[in-house]
Amino acid sequence: MTTIEKDSQYVLQTYGRFPLALAKGQGTRVWDEEGREYLDFCAGIATCALGHCHPALTSAITEQANQLIHCSNLYFTKQQSDLAELIVEKVVQQPGKIFFSNSGAEANDGLIKLARRHGIESARHEIITFNQSFHGRTIGAMSATAQGKIHDGFGPLFPGFVYSLLNDLEAVEAAITEKTTAFLIEPIQGEGGVKVATKEFLEGLAALAKKHDILLLLDEVQCGMGRTGMFNGWETIAPGLKPDGISWAKGMGGGFPIGSFWVAEKHAPLLGPGSHGSTYGGNALASAVSAAVIKTIIEDDLISNVNAREAQIRETISEWDHPAITEIRGAGLILGIGIDTSQLSIPDGAVPSIHLCKELIKLGLLVPPAGPDTLRLLPPLNVTADEVSQALALFKQVLDAHQA
Repeated sequence: MTTIEKDSQYVLQTYGRFPLALAKGQGTRVWDEEGREYLDFCAGIATCALGHCHPALTSAITEQANQLIHCSNLYFTKQQSDLAELIVEKVVQQPGKIFFSNSGAEANDGLIKLARRHGIESARHEIITFNQSFHGRTIGAMSATAQGKIHDGFGPLFPGFVYSLLNDLEAVEAAITEKTTAFLIEPIQGEGGVKVATKEFLEGLAALAKKHDILLLLDEVQCGMGRTGMFNGWETIAPGLKPDGISWAKGMGGGFPIGSFWVAEKHAPLLGPGSHGSTYGGNALASAVSAAVIKTIIEDDLISNVNAREAQIRETISEWDHPAITEIRGAGLILGIGIDTSQLSIPDGAVPSIHLCKELIKLGLLVPPAGPDTLRLLPPLNVTADEVSQALALFKQVLDAHQA
């Protein structure tokens, strides 16, 4: 029985997987069970920040696993407190405190609890989120997600969420009521099509938050930890922003499960002893791994590489002047390539982005879709110029082969 056949028989079929079983990875490349090589511009959906099997990551895992893996949050570990210091001092660079979880959905659940606590004395509990957002698959994070396809079949949803329009301050202001306690927004929507919040919009939300005593909460799960060409997506868009809370996951572990959220110092007392918890969150192994990832991003100046590779991608695609490409959305190495499907010959009944992803797999390139007419480029932060050139050549080859 093959891996794919075994999955079909024994694994709950909750994922729309591509027909590919991967066996190993090194750097920006992975190999399937037959030994075929692929350029990986999915990177675990923006998770493998250093690529596959990076020496700093494997060393951190090996060394820490030989010392202490887990002891529960009943006790202190140096690895956790060191990682919290690193994030506060180097990533956020604003006073505050960190809670560690295992995933982005859990981190966002923590921000939702923070918002509820913030509003409890004034009987406020509603959180405004934005159309096409994605905050995770737990019941709380799913309810915060403003996409009907995520909700379908799971109602009634967790109450207390109001959906508004991205980049429309008038709509947001109209949605604020005496029950509103927070905004929760992705500076760059990943799953929603790589849609970018504008500088004016983020700064406008901050002004409204200050005016109405509303928390400004930022979901950086996919766009954070260096991926946009700054450590945080909001820094790339609106550098002077002062958020009240931030969530991360994905890239902060380089492929190892860890998530976290930061709370501004003035709000930290809202979540005291007994108010929140996680059995595995921030254990010694996960914390050591995450610290290794963040230190490597800093020490190897990978943010400079992200900016250089973004410029390379944008310049190369612009030179093509391809009729099937409508735009490039995003920043750094979270880029959405908009596709004009009317310019392509796609089989009847096929979702254009999914079909193109499958064709790219045949040529040896892995990229994820972001809706029916967008393909994402999410390579590791240390991807090389040559690897970008190779990937873009394959991308153009597929587009040219499908021109109507």
